Amino acid sequence: MARCSTNGPVKKYLHHDREYDLLNPMSMHTTPSEENTSTAELLVQLQAHNAALQQELKRTQLERDHYKLQLSVRIRALYAARSEARATHQRDLFFNEAEAQVTAAPATTKTVHVSAHAKKKPGRKPLDALLPREIIRHELPEAQRVCAHDGSVLTEIGVEVSEQLDITPAILSVVRHERVKYACPCCDNTIKTAPAPKKLIDKGLLTENALAWVVTSKYQDALPLYRQATLLNRFGGDIVRHTLANNIVQLGGAVQPLINRLRDTLGDADLIYGDETTLQVLKENGRRAQQKSYLWVQCSGSDPPIRLFTYAPLHNAATARDLY
Repeated sequence: MARCSTNGPVKKYLHHDREYDLLNPMSMHTTPSEENTSTAELLVQLQAHNAALQQELKRTQLERDHYKLQLSVRIRALYAARSEARATHQRDLFFNEAEAQVTAAPATTKTVHVSAHAKKKPGRKPLDALLPREIIRHELPEAQRVCAHDGSVLTEIGVEVSEQLDITPAILSVVRHERVKYACPCCDNTIKTAPAPKKLIDKGLLTENALAWVVTSKYQDALPLYRQATLLNRFGGDIVRHTLANNIVQLGGAVQPLINRLRDTLGDADLIYGDETTLQVLKENGRRAQQKSYLWVQCSGSDPPIRLFTYAPLHNAATARDLY
């Protein structure tokens, strides 16, 4: 580093710890070897300084990235939509299945008494006796029902039984309604048609049995409508999710008289349990999807067992007064 000194009548110049008299040009003269040494030392110092700056820059960049990540997480926690959890906090539901985390179901055991001790022999739990059964008999061919010692014909003395659980996939069928039309053979003034059967949903595509299957699958088995549509299409039912959704909405209005009767019966109970939980409603008029909504549940404390659910956009005392 070079700097000038003006203290006193003589001006001096300091370069690499060597002082030169500016009024005496002969003092500025250096040999070539001194110039090479000075340049080499300056180059080494610059290289070391550059390496230190590179390390400082890398450390500053790492700190910057760390603070940016913390800031983004904080902003997302405060203002971002909460319809889905962050990917870093949500585990893979298909990879970490519950079946992979538990052992096999405990098998029933029966005790076999031995002379020295009692030994537990593992056995399989029998299938439900109320399930329908298809009996398949496996018999020997007549040519093999002969004793190999004396040639006598073998007689049946019993059977060995083993059972398997069989599942028949969903079977779709079509109910065809034919309303017979009648006309007078003598004139053209009288034509009568048999009345149409009563339907839970007017002009509905699904029968009552099909509606019960859709509702049970959605609300009891947690099977979304788009998966139900895929399942039905696999078995030949060309039904889209929009059709299933419209049927469920219309079904809710059709069973409203039954819900009113249940609510009247619940109001006469001696004890009523109640609780509420938050849920998210999408595309609700006048409300954002990120706003909390509430589902109120009421249960009877005695027979008959009643479970009623009521939706409310707010968690306030007015909803409780209406329900109780």
